[in-house]
Amino acid sequence: MELIHCALLLNKAGKEINEHNVKKVLEAAGIKEDEGKVKALVAALEGVNIEEVVKEASMMQVHAVQAPAKEEAKKEEKKEEKKSDEAASAGLGALFG
Repeated sequence: MELIHCALLLNKAGKEINEHNVKKVLEAAGIKEDEGKVKALVAALEGVNIEEVVKEASMMQVHAVQAPAKEEAKKEEKKEEKKSDEAASAGLGALFG
């Protein structure tokens, strides 16, 4: 997780995400990370637009949150329809009862 945070910090600062910069940030934070993991991070992020990825990820979260809210609204509508049907039935019963 520290490597991801490191990459985000470097990106935010406008710095290149390379092995040297990643190691400097980790060292400043007092974190000793495996050399292989640092190389893998740099290789994985090569050519990746981090700003775009973060934006897409946040949009996915918004859609994931909105979906249950829509389902809840549909349930509320059904409850209201059922109540209004019951009220109408009770009203008719009063006319004939």
